[in-house]
Amino acid sequence: MKNFREHFVFESIVEMSKREIPFVDNIYRPGSDRYFEFFRETRELWLEGKIELNDTNVDIIKTDIGEISMYKGYEVPLDWPMVESIEDWNESLNEEDPELNKPKRGGNKKFYVYVRDPKTKNIRKISFGDTTGLKVKLNDPKARKSFAARHKCETRDDKTKPSYWSCRLPRFAKSLGMQVDNPNGWW
Repeated sequence: MKNFREHFVFESIVEMSKREIPFVDNIYRPGSDRYFEFFRETRELWLEGKIELNDTNVDIIKTDIGEISMYKGYEVPLDWPMVESIEDWNESLNEEDPELNKPKRGGNKKFYVYVRDPKTKNIRKISFGDTTGLKVKLNDPKARKSFAARHKCETRDDKTKPSYWSCRLPRFAKSLGMQVDNPNGWW
């Protein structure tokens, strides 16, 4: 199985190289083990002179992308933009608990919030909000009513679920830099 996978990675590298496709557009999910393996394998093949690369791909391969290093006991991918901001990263490494039940902008969705899971007593990061470019329509009464009905906001009571926070977004609009006519909820 490993030989097939290695062969497949090699073939995709060669094909992308021939077509001059930027390696950042490779077929593997960004951040996955195979994504980083792709860059390590490409770098090795290029340094051995087994493949030729265009200038764009050479610039990418000359970085440390695909390499892993340790930071405060955590494995961190090098030369790869992190989804979370440095402040979020440092906050998560801090000994102190992050601020709970206060939604913030950012993360891998539009918003995130830290909550304490009542079952495990651990702090969890809940990400919520659309990432496809849709806008939050806080001041459109029809849109608010439709959202509340579609997501059954009146029944959402579990703080560890994104739907809970999406339904209560208007209550936190001011702290998130949004304006809202009725901050009491969607419904």
